[in-house]
Amino acid sequence: MTLEELKNYCLSLNGCTIDFPFDADTMVFRVANKMFLLTDISKENLSINVKCDPQLAIILREEYKSCIPGYHMNKTHWNTIILNEEIDDDKVKEFILHSYTLIYNSLPKKLRISLDLHI
Repeated sequence: MTLEELKNYCLSLNGCTIDFPFDADTMVFRVANKMFLLTDISKENLSINVKCDPQLAIILREEYKSCIPGYHMNKTHWNTIILNEEIDDDKVKEFILHSYTLIYNSLPKKLRISLDLHI
């Protein structure tokens, strides 16, 4: 998955926005101002940090060498996924959607309804 493909997929998710709150290289994807994905756009080998259910995070780390505890993140709730040949793009999209859904579902109902109205 390229950076452009990553951006296009994330922006296709309802209410997704992009910003650079930390520095010029760390692109953050949010829903309702809550982060669900971070990536360093300056690195040649692209990786992403995504939120993950803690039990699933452990399973994924055991299954994939390219899935490690979240770099500079809470290691219980975040995974770093190194985008390479090991994990195909469809699986990466599943990880992204899982992260997005965790954040989306944690939003107050009124905010979720408001986002749904803007589809």
